[in-house]
Amino acid sequence: MGQVAVLIRVMPQGTDTDMEALAKAVRSSVPAGVTVRGLQVKDIAFGLKSLLISVVMPDAGGILESTEHALAKVPHVESIEVMEEGLL
Repeated sequence: MGQVAVLIRVMPQGTDTDMEALAKAVRSSVPAGVTVRGLQVKDIAFGLKSLLISVVMPDAGGILESTEHALAKVPHVESIEVMEEGLL
């Protein structure tokens, strides 16, 4: 079984969301077996920012979906989008 690298964009609920606190909450909410390799705050427009998360996970059925569901439950998260996905 291989490893999969995934880039996920997390959009906060608004421009007043504390991105540092959001990053900490996201890092602590990923399921077991998923490793956060990087977090980056990216400016979008008009003060809105997104959080780009780079994770590595086993190539197993359902783990990406469970990761998306866990991140969507983090307070102040508006939406989750998988930007890139590839085998390592």
